[in-house]
Parts: sequence; C-alpha cells; structure tokens
Amino acid sequence: MYSKQEYLNKIEECIQKGPYKDDWASLSEHETPRWFRDAKFGIFIHWGVYSVPAFGNEWYSRNMYIQESPEFEHHRKTYGEQKEFGYKDFIPMFQAEKFDANQWVQLFQKAGAKYVVPVAEHHDGFQMYKSEVSHWNAYEMGPHRDVLGELSEAAKDAGLVCGASTHRIEHWFFMGHGKEFDSDITDAEKEGDFYWPAMPEREHHDLFSEPAPTKEFLEDWMVRTCEIIDRYHIKELYFDWWIQHSSAKPYLKKIAAYYYNRALEWGEEVLIAYKHDAFMFGTAVVDIERGQFAQVKQFPWQTDTAIAKNSWCYTENNDFKKAKDILCDLVDIVSKNGCLLLNVGPKADGTISDEDTKVLCEIGEWLKVNGEAVYGTRTWRIAAEGPTAVEEGQFTDGKDKVFTSEDFRFTVKGSNIYVTCLSYPADGKVLVRALGDQDASHLPKFHGIIDKVEVLGFDEKPEWKRMTEGLSICTKNVSSDKPVVFRVTLR
Repeated sequence: MYSKQEYLNKIEECIQKGPYKDDWASLSEHETPRWFRDAKFGIFIHWGVYSVPAFGNEWYSRNMYIQESPEFEHHRKTYGEQKEFGYKDFIPMFQAEKFDANQWVQLFQKAGAKYVVPVAEHHDGFQMYKSEVSHWNAYEMGPHRDVLGELSEAAKDAGLVCGASTHRIEHWFFMGHGKEFDSDITDAEKEGDFYWPAMPEREHHDLFSEPAPTKEFLEDWMVRTCEIIDRYHIKELYFDWWIQHSSAKPYLKKIAAYYYNRALEWGEEVLIAYKHDAFMFGTAVVDIERGQFAQVKQFPWQTDTAIAKNSWCYTENNDFKKAKDILCDLVDIVSKNGCLLLNVGPKADGTISDEDTKVLCEIGEWLKVNGEAVYGTRTWRIAAEGPTAVEEGQFTDGKDKVFTSEDFRFTVKGSNIYVTCLSYPADGKVLVRALGDQDASHLPKFHGIIDKVEVLGFDEKPEWKRMTEGLSICTKNVSSDKPVVFRVTLR
C-alpha cells in the first residue's frame, strides 16, 4: 500500500517542476486535444457492485439506507435487514464471470465509438481497478479482476482512446443515511474502511454545505485520482458533479496541474471533463449531463447520457432509448462543436444486455455509412436549421424530440458541407434554406459555388437545384427511419 504522505509529496514535486501550476491562470494554457475534437462519439460504462441488486439505479448503495424508499423496502424483502445484509455483502456476489474486455471493446468499435470512459470508482466507494490506496477494489475482492486495466489494454489494442471517471468525492455523504437507524453502517468507520466517512447528506448543489469534506478525506480523494492517472495513463479524466463544492477547489487545481504535467512527460494529449462551473472556464472541457446546448459553441464540449432513460447502470426495468433518437442527438451535438459520451450499463455477470447491444449496433451501422459527416468535422457558419427547438440544459433528454423534414444539421470537412436531414420525408423532397443562391448583397449568407450534391448510403444521384429560397433536393428511392446525410461539395 502507498504511504499517503509520500504520494502527496510526489504530487507537489510534480507541480513544482512542471510548467502547469495549481492556479487557474496556468491551467488556462492547456489546449483541448485534437483527438477529442475529432472523435465525436465515445462510450461511458457504469458497472460495479450496484449491478448486483440491479434495482432502481446506480444509487442503490445510498437509497437502500433511506427508510421507506423503494430500495429500502426492496432490500429488506429480498436480502433481509440492512444490519444483517448491508451493501458490502453484495461484493462477493459481484463475480463478473462472463466479463471479456475484448468482447466489450469489439462491440464499442462496431458501434462506431472512438473513445471509452469506464467508471473507475462510483459514489459507493468500490474501486474497479487494482489499487494501492484501498483494499476495497475489484482486484482484491468480488471479480478479482483489474477491470479498468483490462479495458484500457483492450481499448489500446483496438486503437480506441481510454479514459476513466471518478465519482469518489460524493462518497463523503453517500452512505450517511445508514447511521440514521440500526444498520451495518456505524460511527466506528475509520479512514480506509469501505463505508468511511458516511457523513450527513445535505443539499447536493450547495457550494458551501456543512459538514464540509475534511482535509483527510480530500487528500485521500486526490491521491486516489492521481493513482488512476499514473497507473492507466488515461486520456480523459471525467468528474461527476460534486467537485463543485468550495472545499474541493484547491485540490482540483492540484489534480489538474499534476495530470497535465504528467501527460507532458508521457507525450500525450489529455483532457478533464467537468460539470457546472467546478473548473474555471477554459481550463478543462464543459460536460452537460443528460442534455445539450441549444446553440453552437466556439469551445469543444461534451454531453454524457445513457441508452437507458431511467438509470446509468443495468436494472431489470430499464427503459431504453431508440437508436434513431440517439443518432439525432449525436448529429445535433456534433454540429454544435460537441462530443457525445453514451453510457452502457452491463449486467453483474459481465454481459451487455440485448437491448443495449441492439442500439449500439444500429448506431454503428449508421455511422459506417455516414461517419464522414461526424468524425473529424468542424462547425459550419450555422449549426442548425428548422422549426424544432432543442431544449438547453441538463436532464432534458428524457423528453422525446420530434424532428421534421425541415430540421437540418450542418458540419464541414475539406471541400464538403454535410447536410443531415433529421427526419427524411416519404416524398424525398427537401429544401435547405441556408444553401440558397444569395448574391453578394445578402452576405454573410452562404455565397459559395456548389459542384455536386450526393446522398450517403444510397445508390442514387439526387436531383438538385439552387434557388434564392434554398437548395432543393429530390430523391426517388431514398427511404430511412434514421437521419439522411447529403454531401454538398463546393468548388
């Protein structure tokens, strides 16, 4: 096991020697990696001990200790009282006997993903990797597998970029409700124990909530995070929301400086993804949970969402999205300078559900044909055209969007403008108003010369005509329940 103080000394030494210091001015010099700007589509993975009960969602470890909650009642009926069977007792049941990292990565490749971000440690405090910080990890318990390590190697071998997410800081309060009644969580937990510190839970988004995390806990969190960085050389470090708490700020700066300096030593391009305003804007990549921006942004950003509407982990009652809806979101996000990180929740045995697999394969089939309109593209002068408004903000993806044949998204690469019709009409006739034939008096509207218009994935040359009111495109044999892409080549 590491000496925590030795690791803290190592962190300070790296910050002192490296060009990046633990202040916002220095960290703002860091550039978003080219690989991220080109990748556009990644896979998020929520898999852990919470996959064993597979009830409610990935917050089972918290909710099973909240009296009168559905999880509390389900737990008592299924496993017995929390004093006799606590969350820790699921660990031996988490066997992952069918887990095959190479099979997972092959599926993610088939889906068209370019990067993978497994959850290294969720709020429950169980590490999904080999650790020298805590014994409560998947290498020493449960599966006895270095899950993050195996996925990292498989991704690397397949040419995918691998990152990791840490939700450890929420563990400060996550198990606290277990102290409100007679359970297996007591006041006797010490640093290093699985349930430690199990503090009272306050308002999640109160930046100054009390009791604030202690120096002891925050140092432990920082060392755990830096261990993930060092052991796996991850290219994306994803944080969940509670790093916004005021007590975390000094440690966030140190983690970022350490990470960016270490990446320079390795000759790698890396990024940190964060929510809300936990980081100073311009020092890391903005992430929106289960939502997106309504307008194009000049800065790269990321959406994280899940195939399941109701949970990030596998449950027996997951409500799965349709591939078409995810593809429409992907195209919309990419047109606005964003990337989509799409979550999969494997079962406890290590298999990925038929429903998740079906959606991923459908996405992959579409990207195999239309990926040139996504990968490596950049924003055009406008991102979107059409009557359907996209609601901005987090937790908006539970509402189905109904796009029309007048809803288009634009990307650009090389000599081509890619025009994606989000809902292709049965009669095969569309009018793209942004590409109308405007004279110089209407600048800065589009005034380029169109050489040809092609439709991706179909053996048909569309008829097209440029008019003042727009670019008219007509097809006779194009039919799809998913977005249709036109490649517009300019002279």
